[in-house]
Amino acid sequence: MTHVNQKRVWLGALVGFVVWSIWSMVIGLFLVGPRYPEAQAAGYFLKEPRYGFFPIAWFVILFLLSYILAWLYAGLRATYGAGPKTALAVGILVGFAAGFPGNFAMAAWLPASRVFPLGWMLDMWVGAVLAAFVAAWLYRD
Repeated sequence: MTHVNQKRVWLGALVGFVVWSIWSMVIGLFLVGPRYPEAQAAGYFLKEPRYGFFPIAWFVILFLLSYILAWLYAGLRATYGAGPKTALAVGILVGFAAGFPGNFAMAAWLPASRVFPLGWMLDMWVGAVLAAFVAAWLYRD
């Protein structure tokens, strides 16, 4: 059984979180953000979130997902090999699970533009891949 360097997992999670947060903000500012006022005016979205703490909770969730990615990469590298191929697989799989099913349902049922679920899906899927790459790059036994 191989030893997992927990300090490096936490470091990968932290830096992966920063990268994912930047990606999330880019998606929010440039892809979906400009479309919110029109969708809110049409009644598709609330003008204020139900949970005032949503922005903080969102970034906590991204950090937890970044930790999961770093932890999975560290554990799987002994079996599948260290490096970008394993990181890509982990990122694609976790990103798919986190971003595709719910947003596919939204694209099918939400009366607003399909750009919203597309952006949300890209936020989760690409963000997971980026965070996994960062965790892999920083991880050392």
